[in-house]
Amino acid sequence: MASRLPTIPRLVFTVFEPLSLLAGWAGATLNPAWFVTEQTSTGLSSAVDDNARLVALQLGNTYGLVFLVASAVLYTTSEIKVVRNYLIACWIADISHVYVCYHVLGWVRFANVAGWNSMTWGNVGVTTMLCLTRTAYLLGFFGPDVPVATQRKLQ
Repeated sequence: MASRLPTIPRLVFTVFEPLSLLAGWAGATLNPAWFVTEQTSTGLSSAVDDNARLVALQLGNTYGLVFLVASAVLYTTSEIKVVRNYLIACWIADISHVYVCYHVLGWVRFANVAGWNSMTWGNVGVTTMLCLTRTAYLLGFFGPDVPVATQRKLQ
C-alpha cells in the first residue's frame, strides 16, 4: 500500500515517522527518568518518582503500539481510504500533541525555539513537520496517489 503514496509522503510516513516512533519508544522505555526530566526543557534535573516512571513507560508502550499500527496500515492494506483515514487520525493527534506542549510549556518557552532541547524538537518541531506533511498530502499538494496497476485478463 505504501507504494501508492506520492514519493515525499511515502518516505515521511513509512520511513521517517516509524523511526521517530521507535526513538520515542526507546527514550521512554530504556531511560524513563531522562525521558521525564527532558519534557519541559528547563534544564533542571529533579527526582523522578514511580508515578512519573510508570507514565513514561506507558507512553513508551503507546509509541510502540503506534509504530505497529502504522506498519500494519501502511504496509498491508490495499485500500487508500484506510490509509487516508489513518493519516487524518494522526493529523488530529498531531494538533492535540502540539497544543498540549504549548499548554504545559507556556508561550515563552514554546516560542523560544533557540532554547528547545532535543525532546522539545521532537514534541513540537517534528510533530509540526509531520502535521504539515499530512495536511499537504490530504489537500493533494503532492499530486494524486499512484493508481493501482490493472491486470490484463488472459483470454
